[in-house]
Amino acid sequence: MDTTFFNKYNVFMEEKIIELANAIKKAKKIVFFGGAGVSTESGIRDFRSKVGLYNLKSKYGVNHETILSHTYYEYNKEIFFKFYREFMINKEAKPNFAHIFLAKLENEYHKNIKIITQNIDNLHQEAGSKNVIELHGSIMRNYCEKCARFYSLEDILKMDNIPICPKCGGYIKPDVVLYGEGLDTNVITKALISLQEADLLIIGGTSLNVYPASSFISYFFGDNIFLINKEKLNINRKIKEEINLPIGETFKKVDEILSKE
Repeated sequence: MDTTFFNKYNVFMEEKIIELANAIKKAKKIVFFGGAGVSTESGIRDFRSKVGLYNLKSKYGVNHETILSHTYYEYNKEIFFKFYREFMINKEAKPNFAHIFLAKLENEYHKNIKIITQNIDNLHQEAGSKNVIELHGSIMRNYCEKCARFYSLEDILKMDNIPICPKCGGYIKPDVVLYGEGLDTNVITKALISLQEADLLIIGGTSLNVYPASSFISYFFGDNIFLINKEKLNINRKIKEEINLPIGETFKKVDEILSKE
């Protein structure tokens, strides 16, 4: 193994991390745009990596990506909810350092930061972040499709596989965006305004392959963009730096720098 190469690579990444820390210090309004990779260090699978959910062999006779579509939800609720309970709900998952650091930026470093997340796991809120925009909804919220009554995750877990509203008998659907469903227009508006107002955009743990969320970064008008992802990405935007390290490891180093100020 060529240790010289790895030493040079690590120094190269350290320099990028220092630049990110300096950008955070100077920024007046920050947006963090994150995806499934933010939560993998909490034990939640991502979707498109080699070990991601979509590359697991399905035991349901249909691929996992299809199951997470609105069409399949309408067609076979029994399989949908079996899959949803097995793979989309993880009560054991806890915020990892990426979530903790982003909350720390807001609550301890007193930075004006908004988080735009494609995740539905609620871990940013558990870590203490208050300004979280959930593009794809949350497992914590569920609603009756017939009477619109809302139910918590705890309510759903006490019910049979297919949750039924005890008030009217309607089906209770998770308040998450399935394939084939549109994003909430109010959520879109909040996300786009936040991006337009920001002077620093940090993108982390996302392949930027999911439309329309992937198109949102075009609403950030500056070039002060930092990309944190273990694998290199090709995006059609000028970026300041790309850091190809785990996001938790990256933020630990940034936190060490900021805490010395």
